[in-house]
Amino acid sequence: MAVRIRMKRMGRRHRPFYRICVMDGRNPRDGRVLEELGTYDPMLSDVDARAVLNGERIGYWLSVGAQPSDKVGVLIKKYGAEGTRLQEQETALARLAESRRRPEPPQEEPKAETPEAETEAVAAEIVAEKPAPEPTPEETAPEEKTE
Repeated sequence: MAVRIRMKRMGRRHRPFYRICVMDGRNPRDGRVLEELGTYDPMLSDVDARAVLNGERIGYWLSVGAQPSDKVGVLIKKYGAEGTRLQEQETALARLAESRRRPEPPQEEPKAETPEAETEAVAAEIVAEKPAPEPTPEETAPEEKTE
């Protein structure tokens, strides 16, 4: 069996996303895989954050004779276990994780009493202390029954 390490296309039209997979060379591009080794997202703006690979498993498959495709070979050279751009990738992934983190809601501080709030409170107390107006004689007259 000719084993290849190549990309399997996912995503939708005009929004590609690839999984880097080990598969039989005779299978179609999006066919059955033996193992998934990482991802490649070409839509990310930060170039070094695009590829995420499992270097240990890639090393294993290369040791047993799997052949990478051209593009995957370049990605392995840059971001594999002994890649040339691993430091840049780590910082790019950290920036990406930071940008995706939800901002914490602002903490509400206890409001200090302002002079305006004090005057409003005093006014509310004065209104509450006022006696109710006395009813007029028309309101106090008993209702007459009409039969």
